[in-house]
Amino acid sequence: MAGPARMPPEPMDWGALALAAAPVPSDRTDGPTSSQALLRLFGRPEAEVRVTLYRDHHAWCPYCQKVWLWLEEKQVPHRTCKVTMFCYGRKEPWYTQRVPSGMLPALELDGRLITESDRILEALEQSFGPLGEAMQSSRALPLRQLERQLFRAWCQWLCVPARGAAEEARGREGFDRWAARFAAALEAEPGPFLLKDLGTVDLIFVPYLERMNASLAYYKGYLLREHHPAIDRWFRALEARSTYLGTQSDFHTHAHDLPPQMGGCHASGSGEQRDLAERIDAGPWPIVAPPGSDPETSQCEPADAASVALARVLQHRRPLLARNPLGAEGFERPLRCALTRLITGQDCPPPPGSARGLRYLRDRVSVPRDMPLHAARLLRRALEATARLDPADPLAEGEPIPLQHRRDQDPSPFLAAVNRPVGGGP
Repeated sequence: MAGPARMPPEPMDWGALALAAAPVPSDRTDGPTSSQALLRLFGRPEAEVRVTLYRDHHAWCPYCQKVWLWLEEKQVPHRTCKVTMFCYGRKEPWYTQRVPSGMLPALELDGRLITESDRILEALEQSFGPLGEAMQSSRALPLRQLERQLFRAWCQWLCVPARGAAEEARGREGFDRWAARFAAALEAEPGPFLLKDLGTVDLIFVPYLERMNASLAYYKGYLLREHHPAIDRWFRALEARSTYLGTQSDFHTHAHDLPPQMGGCHASGSGEQRDLAERIDAGPWPIVAPPGSDPETSQCEPADAASVALARVLQHRRPLLARNPLGAEGFERPLRCALTRLITGQDCPPPPGSARGLRYLRDRVSVPRDMPLHAARLLRRALEATARLDPADPLAEGEPIPLQHRRDQDPSPFLAAVNRPVGGGP
């Protein structure tokens, strides 16, 4: 005789979730690189700060990233002021008064405002000394030109629609040729970096190589690190540094931030491309299964990744609830179900009709703005697993991610939540 039907588990309440969240880091001023840090001192007094970096709220701007990385690697004390990128929302008036073009990054050094990332790096070299080879050295200049040639080959393949298989193949061959030259430059030195030790010229390559790695997987089914082992070694060496990990994004963020920035990204439509795009969007993660072959990162998942993801959601839960297509009341329980899954691993079926709200949030987790790569991966996994338990429509998708802009990522509603205590009432 069958026993009584088991009731589905109840989701954790907000108080219990708050107890499971990672504590808010107290060492952003002197600790590891963090996208949330606004003041970096590296153990020195605040009176030594001569630099203010103006970069984007989303920690996505590639030109900001290389300047940010340089300051972190050289441990130059600095402040950070965050600005909204054009495609995300309204540019802050205080910033356009200072920089009428609104372009990022900008840097204030000893009261002097400098724009354009290479000019900024040159000014920083003059004030604080070079990182490795100077930017204008005879060995650095050809490599800087190579970065621009590789960038153009990437744009030609990714952003120009191919009229048939032959043009698609030529785009790939053109990119592969320049990627092989970058790999050869890496192999010319005994270490993993371009000029033996990590230097400014490596940091100039970092932002767009990271975006190439993500976008070519998503839109072309092409795994850069698999095709060029020397580039994989370079990424692995970067991923061993806390400076890079603090600025590193992931495939999903880049794949969907690039189209409005680049003027469009064109998918090849091959079976490999469609499979990788589906995995990048909806999992499973990592997107390539064999151990050691993860094309996004060589780093193992930190033990606190889930609790870090939880803490970040709790800090911003009011705007997350309010902006969800289900509305604050409609999304409150589904979100607790997903967060319970994140922390306990236990399936917690959401109310009928929850899948589209859960997938809306899944598609808008931004790395590293919101949380590190592994934390975001676990959160997306929990949101997707919970969506699949929707008793009404487990396949319902959220609102599509815009291609012409990303004003669905407007930071302004979230800024008011920054200083609220974790786990406070809705």
